[in-house]
Amino acid sequence: MGNSTVVTEFILAGITDDPQLQVPLFLVFTLIYLLTLVGNLGVATLILLDSRLHMPMYFFLSHLSLMDFGYSSAVTPKVMSGFLTGDKVISYNACAAQFFFFAVFLAVETFLLALMAYDRHAAVCKPLRYTTIMTPRVCAWMVVASYVLGFQVATVHTWNAFSLSFCRSRVIDHFFCDATPVLALSCSESNRSEIVFFVVVSFNISFTLLIILISYLFIFVTVLRVRSSEGHRKAFSTCASHLTSICIFYGTGAFMYLQPGSRHSMGTDKVASVFYAMVIPMLNPLVYSLRNREVKSALKTAVGKAKSSLRFIA
Repeated sequence: MGNSTVVTEFILAGITDDPQLQVPLFLVFTLIYLLTLVGNLGVATLILLDSRLHMPMYFFLSHLSLMDFGYSSAVTPKVMSGFLTGDKVISYNACAAQFFFFAVFLAVETFLLALMAYDRHAAVCKPLRYTTIMTPRVCAWMVVASYVLGFQVATVHTWNAFSLSFCRSRVIDHFFCDATPVLALSCSESNRSEIVFFVVVSFNISFTLLIILISYLFIFVTVLRVRSSEGHRKAFSTCASHLTSICIFYGTGAFMYLQPGSRHSMGTDKVASVFYAMVIPMLNPLVYSLRNREVKSALKTAVGKAKSSLRFIA
């Protein structure tokens, strides 16, 4: 029996069934999503419009912001709708689409974080050659490669999960279509799919983390050779925001996807997923804007221009 003839829709169990928590959670997640939308699209727009930010680091950051907005948007609106209307049904095709786009945005983000680490390595370790290494053409090709690889990874994950037959249950014990709860519903032999998923995720995380670790190893060695405290401070300020994002993103991701299936607790996974899919995309713009003088300066300029325009209109 094919999966399309057995299951045409799924039911998302959601975060909680407590009716008293539906409206408060809807308001909380609406606020989180609005902050995510304004923060990430605001950072991307600011980088696009301010010529002072037309540098490789901010070029990568603008795409990182789009990915944060993207994978939050793949999950949060459906969760908000479930809180408001109580409708937790999702069609088979919509579930596959949500799964695919969430995987695309996450995979591309891992590659972008690795590119940003390499960019910081070039800036700190090879400052005199930085402009010849990180040319606009090279940066553009790097980003294109990240998108291509992200789509390939997501295609493998989606085919791996939705090529199975689903006849055990229609209830996905999660608030969105993620790999572990979807595979748990399969009545096919899912060991192969779980192994493929684990191998692809492990390779993706290991490959990008290797680039990040090697880049920061060279940065650390270079910084140790700098004797002035000013040089240490400048190097630290250059890398601090990126390191903060890496620790939050990879720490939560490893907890979510690199555990053996027997150790998964769906209650714990749901809490971690809220943080991973909704809170982290909201935090990244704050991490980069609050710790970055160029972004703060560009933001002040933009706010000043907006105030001047409003006064002129008034």
